[in-house]
Amino acid sequence: MGEEDYYLELCERPVHFEKANPVNCVFFDEANKQVFAVRSGGATGVVVKGPDDRNPISFRMEDKGEVKCIKFSLENKILAVQRTSKTVDFSNFIPDSSQLEYTQECKTKNANILGFCWTSSTEIVFITDQGIEFYQVLPEKRNLKLLKSQNINVNWYMYCPEGSVILLSTTVLGNVLQPFYFRAGTMSKLPKFEIELPAAPKSTKLSLSERDIAMATIYGQLYVLFLRHHSRTSNSAGAEVVLYHLPREGACKKMHILKLNRTGKFALNVVDNLVVVHHQDTETSVIFDIRLRGEFDGSVTLHHPVLPARSIQPYQIPAAGKGVAVCGWKGEQPDIIISASQGYLWNLQVKLQPIVNLLPDKGRLMDFLLQRKECKMVILSVCSQMLTESDRATLPVIATVFDKLNQEYKKYLDAEQNYTMAVEAGQSRSGPLLRRPVRTQAVVDQSDMYTHVLSVFTEKKETPHKFVIAVLMEYIRSLNQFQITVQHYLHELVIRTLVQHSLFSTLHQFLQYHVLSDSKPLACLLLSLESFYPPAHQLSLDMLKRLSTANDEIVEVLLSKHQVLAALRFIRGIGGHDNISARKFLDAAKQTEDHMLFYTIFRFFEQRNQRLRGNPSFTPGENRAARKLWGSHIQYSWLENPMDRGACGLPSMGSHRVGHD
Repeated sequence: MGEEDYYLELCERPVHFEKANPVNCVFFDEANKQVFAVRSGGATGVVVKGPDDRNPISFRMEDKGEVKCIKFSLENKILAVQRTSKTVDFSNFIPDSSQLEYTQECKTKNANILGFCWTSSTEIVFITDQGIEFYQVLPEKRNLKLLKSQNINVNWYMYCPEGSVILLSTTVLGNVLQPFYFRAGTMSKLPKFEIELPAAPKSTKLSLSERDIAMATIYGQLYVLFLRHHSRTSNSAGAEVVLYHLPREGACKKMHILKLNRTGKFALNVVDNLVVVHHQDTETSVIFDIRLRGEFDGSVTLHHPVLPARSIQPYQIPAAGKGVAVCGWKGEQPDIIISASQGYLWNLQVKLQPIVNLLPDKGRLMDFLLQRKECKMVILSVCSQMLTESDRATLPVIATVFDKLNQEYKKYLDAEQNYTMAVEAGQSRSGPLLRRPVRTQAVVDQSDMYTHVLSVFTEKKETPHKFVIAVLMEYIRSLNQFQITVQHYLHELVIRTLVQHSLFSTLHQFLQYHVLSDSKPLACLLLSLESFYPPAHQLSLDMLKRLSTANDEIVEVLLSKHQVLAALRFIRGIGGHDNISARKFLDAAKQTEDHMLFYTIFRFFEQRNQRLRGNPSFTPGENRAARKLWGSHIQYSWLENPMDRGACGLPSMGSHRVGHD
């Protein structure tokens, strides 16, 4: 397969550690995501590495026997090592603190420690075969304080650090699971639940193995994943993964079933809210997305793989010099793959670009992509691709894609607006802590579409102009449907496209019936089109008049067209003639070289001055300018002729349509 066929890959920079061998033991800490390489029980060195650790931690410790479990507390302050089934040893890694070990024995008599989990930097849980013990570690006193304990028969346990939940397998069959939730020094017992086994067991031995259970956070909710293998007596076509939702409050409930349609050995990961199921026999993997629509049978939702099964892309091991398959690996939650035999720890990743060609249904593809973290550029490439001549989609499909994008866009705009209103109302002080909405990559706004898709699309000369206009209008329709204010540059793109193909009648209709929303930039664009389409001038003025906030722009437009009387009528019509500058109008009238017009405008402002100040004279600044303009135009003595003054009164300043003298 080519590289474009793999939709799963391993991270480029894995954690490289010493391979497991008879001398070197390898341990993984699920909370800190660290790998411990312990040589000779620690006597010849312990090296700790994690994906986010810039510098590995190296130290030696006395060989006191075989190490069963070793983990750092959160923030790497305290090291805990289990060597026996009764005790756990502790060492402080705090500066200026004692390096001497101290030991804690489990409280329950005759109990054996199955393991331990750090829930914070100073809180630890011992899981024994007879219960659970919650301790606070006091590093300065070099001892532990028991906070709480619970007696219960335990077969095995599992810890989910993301949810701070420990799951205990109880009862003889092991299929009754008891969860405990830990937070800030408290331990809460959650309702227990029963895992439905594929068939009634014939014996009373343990029937549910920890290998078939995983815990992971998917779309912000904690789930218990049960790998239910194919039963020979059932009619099932193969194994399946059953998802139980484990809430903080309330009972655990079976919600989803992932149909694998094959049998054999499997491993689970969760990557970017996708459940990845690895089939070890065929060395292929499939992915499931529980957000995609499935088949609801009245109680649970059935899901099938989103894509055909594919192998993980072979990793390029530097020493090998070529891509090789990862062998002998083990999956850790949520997205960790460890190969102890090769000495590597990877994060599993999903490659979105190959999925574009593997999922032909554009609507389902958008539903899938919008849930992914790094989706924006892939979504934009899909939008561009569906508009190309070779992969051109139908308008209904394009409309579906636009609607899905704008639905997500609208959610973000509403959340942002609600946050702003809450802050302005002062709710952040009295109510719960307000958090500003996070703008994820699923928010594809108008500028994204304009820059990466639509502007490029309109420049392709081989595309039929009718299709171009239809696509642009479809996107604008979608924005309007979700009540999103259309940005002026999208309307400008439509106008430029119409003008480019001389579709002036269509442009006129779009403006006349308000298909294109009014805006000042749009009106200015129409003004610039007057030489191509003379009615554009009047369309622009009408648009500015409708805006009601563009009075200054209307006056400037009319004056630039030497329609001085029309500008004056407009100003008088909106009641602004008492505050306007006489000089601007006199200057515009002078440029027309129409003596009568200039005199009429001059007399209008004299009359205004008389009415406002009881004197026809202009203010000192305006007077000099007015007299200068007049003197360069006609003899001022003519202005003093009473007969001429009476003959040249200002025409009616009644309300007229803007733009017509």
